[in-house]
Amino acid sequence: MMSLALAHAWKTISPGLSELRANWPMRGWTWDTRFTCISSSFATHLVDEAKHAADLAFPVRWTSATIKKAPPRVIDLAERTGGVRDGQQVLTAGDPDRLFAYGLWWPWGGGVNISLRVGLAELEAEDEPYPQFRTLFGVSM
Repeated sequence: MMSLALAHAWKTISPGLSELRANWPMRGWTWDTRFTCISSSFATHLVDEAKHAADLAFPVRWTSATIKKAPPRVIDLAERTGGVRDGQQVLTAGDPDRLFAYGLWWPWGGGVNISLRVGLAELEAEDEPYPQFRTLFGVSM
């Protein structure tokens, strides 16, 4: 059962995540065991649509140039996931001192595709509200 504070935080970020899913230009999201999140890849010709959808969920973008100014938990997330290279972004929504959602915007080396990984920071796959998060995106582990 979720605490009241966690339930409130989830209620704050879940509408944006619903909008992301509804407006995402690709169909499938898959479970990413490496980072305990979901992932979708898309061709670069869909970048404008994907950015629009991501903007609906994530009001804050961190780049390689700005990540050092991010809150400590966001910096930690970036470091645990390999850092932020040129062209990559860490997207965030919610309170970085509590529950926050993140997006890892990662262009592929060949410049043809981009991946967006979306998760809930510092939670394990079975921690609340991750089951609701997976349901929202239609993903099972």
